[in-house]
Amino acid sequence: HSETASIEDLSTSLRVISQAMFTHYHQKVIILIDEYDVPMQAAYQNDYYDEMVGFLRSLFSSSLKTNDALEKGIMTGCLRISKESIFTGLNNFSSYSILDNIANEYFGFTTEEVEQLLSDYQLSQSMNEVREWYDGYRFGDLEIYNPWSTLSYVKYRIRDVSFRPVSFWANTSSNSIVVQYIQSGDRGLRNEFEQLMNGQSIIKDIKAELTYREMDNINNIYSFLLLTGYLKAINHLGDHRYELVIPNREVYEIYKQSFMSYFRDYASARKSTLYQELISGNEGSVNEILNDILMRSISYYDNQESFYHGFLVGLLNDHEVVSNREAGEGRFDLCILPDSILGTVVIIECKHSKGIRDLRDDALIGARQIQKNQYLKEALNDGYKNVIGYGISFNKKQCYVVKTDEQ
Repeated sequence: HSETASIEDLSTSLRVISQAMFTHYHQKVIILIDEYDVPMQAAYQNDYYDEMVGFLRSLFSSSLKTNDALEKGIMTGCLRISKESIFTGLNNFSSYSILDNIANEYFGFTTEEVEQLLSDYQLSQSMNEVREWYDGYRFGDLEIYNPWSTLSYVKYRIRDVSFRPVSFWANTSSNSIVVQYIQSGDRGLRNEFEQLMNGQSIIKDIKAELTYREMDNINNIYSFLLLTGYLKAINHLGDHRYELVIPNREVYEIYKQSFMSYFRDYASARKSTLYQELISGNEGSVNEILNDILMRSISYYDNQESFYHGFLVGLLNDHEVVSNREAGEGRFDLCILPDSILGTVVIIECKHSKGIRDLRDDALIGARQIQKNQYLKEALNDGYKNVIGYGISFNKKQCYVVKTDEQ
């Protein structure tokens, strides 16, 4: 018959199991607890944090403190959450983080171990590829490879010689916290992420002991990202100050996917408004909307005209978009067609400015190009009732919009 265990039963379960094993095998037991902090994360996200703290305190105390059957206990996790007192009273308790040298070789694979692993499977030629994607973690002074991702790569590579590296972290639950930080961050935070995405470093104060209660504090974001493997400390500058970078290609791809997802969602929510302002001829509003969307992006892309062309196509793809079609005496960049000839045609000429000072002049050049090449006139000749043109110039995360409706 089925039976539901009480909290008290669960709190003493590890102790009961270990004592039963001791009685049977006549040897003291080693208790291994992996990801001990994951229940805390789930409890925090689902509003039963205090209850989980109390439960884990009882569980660990009964199994690791008052347990004659225990030889030793080893626990692993991302955050050192001793401040929550879940380890109260544990005897001879030692804690080692990614910033410590003690036991650093046990957190993952060393270079020598990865070289041997690849050699065993005749994959030595893939060492540079594995290093680029899955190396880069630093525990104390030692470089460490991600063990799960390295093993996953080998598993797929020996089955398929054409297999290319991927981010095996891509669908893990902790990535949602990265997206959460991106959404709640201000312009300064996005600029710092942009530095990281462009291969640069940032310098931050790191708090080695964090609780999940402190995760909502934006000042702790870099501590959390370092302790959970999304950043790497390459230099200790004294006290609690560290120089940080993205550790490897795998994590870079996670950031990239997270930023693109956030950016797409934000831009998508403004698509309809942008289109309405375009067909209404509200030059100022179009300017504000496009600049707002661009400022929320992360500039890991090439600063090229082709990117901005695709950027506009993506924002307007709920409508019929004609791109680079022959028109008049030249080629326009974009034409957004209405559902009916009674609607408004929007023609856009994109320009890539060399600097911010050139934005206005380049947008004017684009608007005049629309006039000169008679793009508006051709649309009217096709039977459309209303036509509006825009010259839009871009430089990095800024743009300038100039309207032309001269016919």
